[in-house]
Amino acid sequence: MCSFAKQIVFKIYCYMKHKILILFFMSAIIFGSCQNNRKSKVSDESGQPAVPEAQTPALAFDPASLPEEPVFELKTSEGTMVIKLYKDTPQHRDNFVKLASERYYDNILFHRVIKGFMIQCGDPQSRGAEPNVRLGSGGPGYTVPAEFVATLKHKKGAIAAARTGDNVNPQKASSGSQFYIVQNEETCRQLDGSYTVFGEVIRGVEIIDKIAATPTGAADRPVKDIRIISLLPVQTE
Repeated sequence: MCSFAKQIVFKIYCYMKHKILILFFMSAIIFGSCQNNRKSKVSDESGQPAVPEAQTPALAFDPASLPEEPVFELKTSEGTMVIKLYKDTPQHRDNFVKLASERYYDNILFHRVIKGFMIQCGDPQSRGAEPNVRLGSGGPGYTVPAEFVATLKHKKGAIAAARTGDNVNPQKASSGSQFYIVQNEETCRQLDGSYTVFGEVIRGVEIIDKIAATPTGAADRPVKDIRIISLLPVQTE
């Protein structure tokens, strides 16, 4: 090959090599930009993964659709009770309805059971709690003002709000979520006028006795987990 032809080939080679290098660097820049854009969609300014916006959970039912004295099916792992809430304690009724509509009570344990006295539940910390863990201090972060009604007594099947003691709670405000169901009227009579009664069991009273008979361990927690499966309104005429 003559020297002139060699020079032409060499120039073509250099030109192509230069173009390939340019294309390589441009590809690297574009790729990096895409990666950065992708990262910006899943990370905040700190570089940590972005937390998705909290979504309001779908309600199990519309609280506004219920009657003045709503009736609920309280399904537990030991059987089903049907309960009625009283119109005479509207703040407790409305709070209970609100929590039930949000499925707050689903999978919560009966964490304190005393045979011959009452059965208690409503602590959200009991959901998924390990065995032998002491429970009873959890709640939604607020209390409900006391609503004492002289005609509403601690009869068998009465539903009443738990609360902290008088020494730290002189107003006798109720827990925002914890409640108990009376098994024995005689032993619970002393609580009249000190704990708000806001409902009663109208069917399935035998389930109270069944739960109360379960063996318990430390802090009166049942050895076998007994939980609320669901709490939904019953359509009444």
